[in-house]
Amino acid sequence: MTKVKSVDISGNLAFLLEVGTEELPASFLSNALTQWQERIPQSLEANSFFSTSVEVYGTPRRLAVLIKGLPSQQPDREEEIKGPPAQAAFKDGKATPAAVGFAKKQGVEIDALEIRPTDKGEFVFVQKRIPGRPVAEILTELVPQWIWGLEGKRLMRWGDGDAKFSRPIRWLVALLDAEVLPIELVNGSETIKSDRISQGHRVLHPETVTIPHATDYVKTLNHAYVTVDSDQRANTITEQVQSSVQSLDGYAEIYPHLLEEVTNLVEWPSAVVGRFEPEFLNLPTEVITTVMVSHQRYFPVFKAANSKELLPYFITISNGDSTKSDIIAVGNERVIRARLADGRFFYEADLAKPLESFLPQLEKVTFQEDIGSLRAKVDRVVKIAEQITEQLQLGESERYKIQRAALLCKADLVTQMVYEFPELQGIMGQKYALASGEEPEVATAIFEHYLPRGADDILPETLTGQVVGLADRLDTLVSIFGLGMIPTGSSDPFALRRAANAVVNITWSANLPINLENLVEQIATDFVTVNNKNQAQLITALQEFFLQRIRTLLQEEKQIDYDLVNAVLGENDPEYTERALQDLLDVRDRALYLQQIRNDNTLDNIYETVNRSTRLAAQGDLDTKQLEPTSVVRQELFQKSSEVALYNSLVDLVPQTQAAQQTRNYQLLVAALANIAPAVSSFFDGPDSVLVMDTDLEVKRNRLHLLGLVRNHARVLADFGAIVKNL
Repeated sequence: MTKVKSVDISGNLAFLLEVGTEELPASFLSNALTQWQERIPQSLEANSFFSTSVEVYGTPRRLAVLIKGLPSQQPDREEEIKGPPAQAAFKDGKATPAAVGFAKKQGVEIDALEIRPTDKGEFVFVQKRIPGRPVAEILTELVPQWIWGLEGKRLMRWGDGDAKFSRPIRWLVALLDAEVLPIELVNGSETIKSDRISQGHRVLHPETVTIPHATDYVKTLNHAYVTVDSDQRANTITEQVQSSVQSLDGYAEIYPHLLEEVTNLVEWPSAVVGRFEPEFLNLPTEVITTVMVSHQRYFPVFKAANSKELLPYFITISNGDSTKSDIIAVGNERVIRARLADGRFFYEADLAKPLESFLPQLEKVTFQEDIGSLRAKVDRVVKIAEQITEQLQLGESERYKIQRAALLCKADLVTQMVYEFPELQGIMGQKYALASGEEPEVATAIFEHYLPRGADDILPETLTGQVVGLADRLDTLVSIFGLGMIPTGSSDPFALRRAANAVVNITWSANLPINLENLVEQIATDFVTVNNKNQAQLITALQEFFLQRIRTLLQEEKQIDYDLVNAVLGENDPEYTERALQDLLDVRDRALYLQQIRNDNTLDNIYETVNRSTRLAAQGDLDTKQLEPTSVVRQELFQKSSEVALYNSLVDLVPQTQAAQQTRNYQLLVAALANIAPAVSSFFDGPDSVLVMDTDLEVKRNRLHLLGLVRNHARVLADFGAIVKNL
C-alpha cells in the first residue's frame, strides 16, 4: 500500500511539448487533440503531479501541449511493502535467510521489519519512505508514451523502424521553462532528439523558429504565421466567412462538421471568394452544396438565412498568402466548374428515363453476398411494408403509396448522380420520382425512409416515409442477424444499433401502434424459410437486441431513471418483455409517467402499499395477470372486517384498471391505488388486522390472493419490486 505524504514542493514550472509532423489528416488531428485532453491530465495525476492548466494545441503540421503550474518534483511517499510469512522469516526469534534477503532487497536493516496480522496469518512488513522524483525525470518517461499511445485509423510506418504514427515525425520540441528537456524518439536507425527549434508556416515563414521559453510558444508561433489554437482558428474562419458574404449581399451556412475539418487543414486561415457560372444554379441545390461541402470543402453562399436559393459564389479557406487570393480563387473556380459540369451531365442523363426503369440494375448490386442483391432486398422491403400496413389497418390509397415508395426506395442508388455522389442517395430519388410523375408523398418517402441518418438527424414526417423506413431497417436487422453478424463491443459494421434505435424512435415519434414482436416473428420466419437458419435463436436474439435499445433510449434520450426503466421492462420477466415488444407506445408512456410521479412525489403515496403487498404475494400462487377478485377470492373464508373492506376496494378497482389499460391513462390507475391504500393499511395494521400467514392453509391462501390482486393491478403499470425508494 502506498501513501502520498503531503510535503511542500513549491514550484511553478511550465512544460511545452510539440511534435512536428508531415501534414496530418484532419480527422486524426481532431481525434488526437481529444485523446491528449483526456489522457495527459490523467497521466500527470497518476504520477502525483497536479498542474494548474493543460492546454492542448494542434495544426496540420504539429501536436502540442503546454502544461503550467507543475511542481519541481513529486511529493515524498510512504510505501508499505509486504514480505514473507512471519513463520518463515523468523525461527526462535532469529531472522532466517528469507528475512535477511527481504531486508536486503528493500535496503533496510533487520530491525526495520515489522510483523503484522493479516487475513492469511502474520507476515513481515517494512515501511519505506520513498523520495519524490524530479518532474524532469518523469516527463522524459511520459512523453514517448503520450506520443506513441495516440490511436487512430491507418497509422503508418516510415523509414526502417517499427514506430507507428499518422504521419512521419520530423521534429520535437520539449522545454521545461527555458531549458530543453532531453527526450529521444527512436525509429529504427532514425533518432529524433528534442530541441527548442520549431517550424513556422510552410509558405509564409519557411525559416525555423526558436522558442525561448515554454510559455512563449503561442506568441512565437503566431509571429511565424501559425495559429496553434484550433478554437482561435475556427473563430477566425467564421469571422472571415461572415465578413466575405456581407460584401456579396448573401448568407453563408457555417456547417459545424465543415468548420471543424477546415480548421484542421490550415495553420493561418484566409478566406477566398470564388464564383461560378449562374447557369449551374439550374442544378438541384443539394447537388451544388454536396460538391462544395463534401468534395471541395467550400462554404456555399445562399441568398438569405433559411433560404435554399444559392448565389453563384463560394468561400474557400486558404492556408497560403492572402495577397495571392485572386490566383487561389481562379484555381478553385476551375475545379468547381468541372465538378458542376459533371453533375449537370449526370443529372440530365438520369432524367432521360423514369426512375422505375433503374430497378433491373439493382439486381447487379450486392446488398450482402450471402443474401443477394439490392433488388432482392427491395422485394423484402415491399413485403414487410405490406405487413406493417396491415397492422396499421390503412386504406387503399395509403397502401398504394407505401407499396410504390417501397418499390422505388433504392432505385436512385444505380443512377449516375448517386454513383458519383453517394451522399445524395434518397435526395436524388425524391427528385427523380417527381420528375417521373410519381405522387409527391411517394417521392418524399423515398427521401424520408433514410431518416434519421444519425443521432441528431430529423425523423420522417409522412406516414409513407415512416412505414418504408421501418420496413427497410427491419429487413436489414433480420437479415444480418440471421447471418449471425450480431454487433459486439464497438464493432457494428452494418450500423444495426442505429437501425434498431431508428425503429423505436420512429414508432414513438409517429405514435404508430405496431406490434414489433409480431413483425419480427413474421420477417424472421420468411428469412429462415429461404435461408435455412434457426428460427427460435434468431427471434430471441432480435428481441433481446431491441430490448437493449429500448432500455438505452429510455435512459439516455428520455432521461428515465434506471430503476424505473427496469420496472417497465421487467428484470427477467417474460410478461413485461412480451408486453414491451408488443406495444412500444405503452412502454414509453408507462416509463414517462413513472418518472413524472416520482418527480412530483405521487409515487411515494402508493409505493409502500404496493411493495408490502407484492413481497407477501410472492409466497402465493395467484396468476400475475388475474385482476378480477370474484373468481379467485372466497368471501366465506373472511374472518375480519378488514378483509371485506379490501375485497370491496379490489372489486371497485377493476373497472378503473381496465380503463387505464385501454386508454394508457395510468393516472386513473395510480389514483385508484392511492384510494385503496387505507384498506391495505387496515388489512395489515388496523384494529381489525389479519395474520396473513394463518395456520389454516385455505385462509392463508385466500389472504395471499387478496394481496396478489393488489400486486397485479399495480403490475399493469410496472413491477414495483424493481423500483428503488427515494432514489
